[in-house]
This record gives sequence, structure tokens and C-alpha cells, in this order.
Amino acid sequence: MTDTLTVDQVPTILDSAVRQIQFARNYTLELLEATPKSDWFVIPEGLPTNVAWQVGHLAVSQYGLLMFRIRGRDPDDLDLIPSRFRKAYSRQSTPSASQDKQPSAEELLERLDEVHQRAMGELAKVEAKTLLEAVEMPYAAYPNKLGAVLFCSLHEQIHAGHVGLIRRAIGLDPVR
Repeated sequence: MTDTLTVDQVPTILDSAVRQIQFARNYTLELLEATPKSDWFVIPEGLPTNVAWQVGHLAVSQYGLLMFRIRGRDPDDLDLIPSRFRKAYSRQSTPSASQDKQPSAEELLERLDEVHQRAMGELAKVEAKTLLEAVEMPYAAYPNKLGAVLFCSLHEQIHAGHVGLIRRAIGLDPVR
């Protein structure tokens, strides 16, 4: 495989990437459905994170990879991912066990779903040539917007693994 893509190749790769994103999301949701919401804010001893932070982080990162990187910031994005939400769940943030300082499990799940639905809508209408535009890390396979789309499912699977580990650390059985 070469690092040079043609516009004609993009739709096929994008279709595969979208299928992988959906697979990763379905697995994440399977894990979340099997995790009592009362446990989402527990930070198990020896671990630096909780389920709530993982969910918030996935919402922020999916927005970043599939919307912001592809088309920039739209005015509606400030309602979807407000600054305080982005700061609470970005890569550099610190997970909190306090439910008073963050959205509820239900609100986090709603935000995760809304970002996902909007991002899938954006990908459905993006032009192939746009996805060939260069970006900086993080990306997978190609240093362009399509590479950022490809990275999205890998990133979600990493965090699904974190959710699985957190579940085990709080005494829950594995899902798969």
C-alpha cells in the first residue's frame, strides 16, 4: 500500500471506516449497558479513571476527529461540545469521582449519542477530495482527514478496553 490515495479510492475506504466506527460504538454501548450507571463515577483503586470520564472523552474525541478536523467549528458545535465539557474530558483532563461536578451518566450517554449521530451525518455528506487534505497527528494509515476518520474506531476500541478494565476492577463480569 502506498501513502498516495486517489479521490476514487476514498469512498471505499470511508465506507470501511464508517463500518469500523459503528462496530466500535456498538461494542462500547454493549459495555456501557452492562455497567450500572451508579458505578460510572467510581474510580477503582489503582486506576486513574472511571467510566464517566471514558464516555465524556469519547464524545469529545469523536467530535474532534470526525467533525472539527473535517470541517472546522460550526456555531452549533458550542452547544454540542461546550468549552467546559471539552476541558473536563479532553486528553489532558483529570477524571473526577464527584457526580456534582459533571453531567449525569444519562446526560453523558445522550451527549455521546448526539455527537455520534451528527458525526455520521457529516461523514455521509463529506466530499472525497476534502478527506485527502493533510492533518497532523492523531491519524491512522494516512496523514490526512481520511486518516483521522480511520483513527476514530481505533481510539474508541482503546477506550472500550479501558471501560472493560474498569468494569473488572469494580467486580463486574466481562461482557465478552
